[in-house]
Amino acid sequence: MNQKKRQAIFDRLAVAIPEPTTELNYSSPFELLIAVVLSAQATDKGVNKATTRLFAVANTPQAILALGLEGLKEYIKTIGLYNAKGENIIKLCRQLLDKHAGQVPKIREELEALAGVGRKTANVILNTAFGHPTIAVDTHIFRVCNRTGIAPGKNVLEVERKLDKWVPKNHKKNAHHLLILHGRYTCIARKPRCQSCIIEDLCEFKEKTG
Repeated sequence: MNQKKRQAIFDRLAVAIPEPTTELNYSSPFELLIAVVLSAQATDKGVNKATTRLFAVANTPQAILALGLEGLKEYIKTIGLYNAKGENIIKLCRQLLDKHAGQVPKIREELEALAGVGRKTANVILNTAFGHPTIAVDTHIFRVCNRTGIAPGKNVLEVERKLDKWVPKNHKKNAHHLLILHGRYTCIARKPRCQSCIIEDLCEFKEKTG
C-alpha cells in the first residue's frame, strides 16, 4: 500500500468518525489509567459499569488504598481477572503516591514501571489523557492493519512501528481511536461489513464480503 492510499483512508475515517475517542468513561488521567488497567480482556461496557460505582466512592490513589484490596474487589468483581487486576491497582496506587505525588506520569518509562501497565496501556494513557501521537495496537488495530494492508505485521510491535512511520502527520493524534472504532463496528473479526465500509475501495483485503 502506498502513502497516497493511506492518506485517503485516514481522511475518510476522520470524516466518518469526527470525534474519535475512547469509549471508556473517565474524568481524570487517574480514572482513565484505572479503567484501562481493568479493560484488559474485558469489554469497555463492562468496565464502565464497574467504574461508575467505583469512581463515585474512590477516584484517587488515596481513596482506593483506603478501600483496601478486598473493598476494591467488591467493585470490580464483575470484570475478568479481577483478583490480579485488583492487586495491581493497589500496588499502582502506592507507586503513584510514593514516586509521583499521586499524579499519573506523562513519561512512557515511568508509566511502564507501574504495576499492571505495559506498553499498550502506556500508549493509551499518553494518547488519550495527554494528547501524545502514540498508537496502542490492540486486537482491533492489529486486525484492521493486517487485513486492509495499512500496516501489516507479524506482531503488535511491528504494526505499531509501521503505523508510527506511515500514519499521515495530520491524523497521528487520532489514528489510534479511528482504527479501533473502525475495527469495532465495521471491520469486525468474523465477517467484516465490507458492503457498508467507507474505505472498501481502498482496502487491500482479498476476501471481501458481499
